[in-house]
Amino acid sequence: MKSTLYCFLAILCSYTGFAQTKVSGVIKDASGEPIPFANVVFKNSIQGTISNEDGRFYLESDETYDTVVFSFVGYTTKEVKLTKKVNYKMEVVLEDGEKLDAVVIVSGKQPKKNNPAIDILRKIWKRKRFNGVRQFKQYAYDKYEKVEFDLNTIDSAMMKSRLFRGMEFIFSEIDTSSITGKTYLPIFINEAVSKVYGDNIKNKEKEDLIGNKNSGFSSNETITAFIKDLYADYDIYDNYLKFFDKSFTSPLSRTGINTYNYVLVDTAYIDNKWCYNIVYYPRRKNELTFKGDFWVNDSTFAIKKINLQASKSANINWVKEIYIEQEFDVLNDSVFLLKRDYMLSDFALRKKEKSKGVYGKRTTLYDNYVFDEEKPDEFYKKEINPFNEEIYERDDAFWEENRLEKLNKDEKGVYKMLDTLKTVPKFKRLYSLASILASGYVEFDKYNIDYGPIFSTFGFNDVEGIRVRAGGRTYFGPNDKWRIEGYGAYGFKDNRFKYGISGKWLLNPRNRLIVSAGNRRDVEQTGVSLTVNDNVLGRSFASSALFASGNSDRLTNINLSTFAVQMEPWKNITLRLGSSYKTMRSASPTTFSLSYLDPQAPNGINDRLVQSEVNFSIDMTPGRKTIRHGVERKIVNDDFPRIYLNYSRGVEGLFNSDFNYSRVQLFYRQPFQIGGFGRTYTTLEAGKTFGTVPLSLLNVVPGNQAYFSIHNTFSQLNFYEFVTDTYTSLHIEHNFNGRIFSRIPLLRKLNLREIVGIRGVWGSISDENVAMNVPAFQSLPFRSITPERIAPNNQIYWEYSLGIGNIFKVFRIDFNFRGNYKNNIDARQFGVTGAFGFHF
Repeated sequence: MKSTLYCFLAILCSYTGFAQTKVSGVIKDASGEPIPFANVVFKNSIQGTISNEDGRFYLESDETYDTVVFSFVGYTTKEVKLTKKVNYKMEVVLEDGEKLDAVVIVSGKQPKKNNPAIDILRKIWKRKRFNGVRQFKQYAYDKYEKVEFDLNTIDSAMMKSRLFRGMEFIFSEIDTSSITGKTYLPIFINEAVSKVYGDNIKNKEKEDLIGNKNSGFSSNETITAFIKDLYADYDIYDNYLKFFDKSFTSPLSRTGINTYNYVLVDTAYIDNKWCYNIVYYPRRKNELTFKGDFWVNDSTFAIKKINLQASKSANINWVKEIYIEQEFDVLNDSVFLLKRDYMLSDFALRKKEKSKGVYGKRTTLYDNYVFDEEKPDEFYKKEINPFNEEIYERDDAFWEENRLEKLNKDEKGVYKMLDTLKTVPKFKRLYSLASILASGYVEFDKYNIDYGPIFSTFGFNDVEGIRVRAGGRTYFGPNDKWRIEGYGAYGFKDNRFKYGISGKWLLNPRNRLIVSAGNRRDVEQTGVSLTVNDNVLGRSFASSALFASGNSDRLTNINLSTFAVQMEPWKNITLRLGSSYKTMRSASPTTFSLSYLDPQAPNGINDRLVQSEVNFSIDMTPGRKTIRHGVERKIVNDDFPRIYLNYSRGVEGLFNSDFNYSRVQLFYRQPFQIGGFGRTYTTLEAGKTFGTVPLSLLNVVPGNQAYFSIHNTFSQLNFYEFVTDTYTSLHIEHNFNGRIFSRIPLLRKLNLREIVGIRGVWGSISDENVAMNVPAFQSLPFRSITPERIAPNNQIYWEYSLGIGNIFKVFRIDFNFRGNYKNNIDARQFGVTGAFGFHF
């Protein structure tokens, strides 16, 4: 009791003088049942909130109020006098009352007909394209963005825990959330100032960053990427709003009538504009929906203010709360422009009310709008990814001048507190452990070297047996202009040492001119990808799967050297010119052969390939977002398409190279967000090899004998079951994100997600390539060595899968079925694969 009182006094002292009036509690009806989505407003103000699904509420204001008003359709409005500034654990009972005189509707599910709120909603749809910057040909504005991470639900037990022993000083920065009423401790803050330009005619937009300031964990690339996810753009007028890779139905959506209940509850003047107040809440549980209210102008039907709070039952992991507020300014009496955008996310392992977590808060302010000033096309293409160190070293005077909202006392204190915290040895150890788990690398700052990735330390296959690996990379910082990586590995069955080394140099940051080179000598499971991979150190998961179906003895000894030059002359378009030199030979010649007919060989058969190759590729990734400006960048989104074109030429005689050939390849990936029905991923691959070449240069349809799901492989195919020189494949997978299971009562609470997939491939192989590779094909389980038995050219090979995702929030299981070619030797008709992953 004594410690609780001490904690309360400490917290109260920390924020007395900032929040003047606070109320929290629960709203019930006469029978004691909670009333969800009831209105809570300070009297004579527009500052309010809505109770959650359990009838609980929290409301805070910087102003002093002496009365709070509680109301809901079908109940008598109740005013409660406040005798003090802080009023927690209130229990408010609303009595049954008369319906609103002007609106004949009832509580609970609202009618779709004769509902004035829905009539107003239809007018919002009609006018939405004439609101904001959309109605101008060109636009420009200043943008200030502030992102903060906070530990929340701070209590006396946490303060006295062994974890924070020696770091107690941090608790002097405790504050309380004006949204949830929970205590929190700031642990990270990032500020950014930029200028945004756009052209609605050309459908182009450009954002120039002019200042950025970090604290806390700013050097950790994983957390920085996570913050970028909070930066996702959204427009409340869109039908669906995407947060954390999930599409929420917007309350202003054209499909909102079937998703939300709408109630017209009030009218008032806001900034001398007459506005309607509409409350909305979901019709069903477990869907990606919000609850909240919005104020809309009575003539332009533009939104003046809106708040959105994600339903607690929404099928989204690790996020307990999402709260959004947007405010709009009125320009020239009719144009409503976004002024302030606030978003709060409560990340936690569990969704229980008292569980501890981390707040992610983003505040974005907009000002100094300028319209109809056209910029040339070159203006939007001018800079691809510039890095100016001055942007990250702006002085205090710059921030005082360019902040559109001043930092409060706690935000100012977090910079100083975190600078001090980073000098505490215990914090350094905790930070290092978190960094290792997130990145997979152990940092040795003294030597500017990282050891790892630690997750590749152990492996197993039939050739090497148990395999151990140790590797590392140079690392001076996330924006290094050059980087060297390497590893060494040893197999206890073949008693051989393997290694790999590569280097990259960024010569010109403006067009990202990069030179790279590397060499690798290793044992590899080839034929697990149709499209070539330019990563010299890349090793497929299939090469070292700890558990697999069937034998994993069709491996290859490879000695690969590469050299390449690449550049990005236009944003997200990369041109690459490269060359490679490799020798290949079977790693298990007693069970697997790469031999081919060679008239110049002593016995007419050659079991070793020597090949020089040059290649040119174009990689287009429109909409890709990255962080960092060094030789390596990190992609922070996955909703962009990718088009990859590659041409390779084998040069006979160059460094004793064996073959002349040409190869063309296309890779096309396209994700589709299908509204509230989930997301579809499609991948198309096509290619052809011109010339007669051995098995090691042909295209193997990628099978998967592991028990883990591997992207763009065929789960029911064995390694080397089909071999082609011409191919086309298509993979389609759709994740319903729980839309079906959420409607099944027994499954609803499990928050499972349904996944369906179908995969198909057609391919052919020439008679010449079959004839050359008879010695190799004889080691493979073909029924006969003929083109129709080696490649799926008579009919398309296909398979399908039914999956269940989000099991315990981290696991996915797929049930895979073979569609045809069921009489092939060792054909697997059915299989189960799984995958671990952290997904929202």
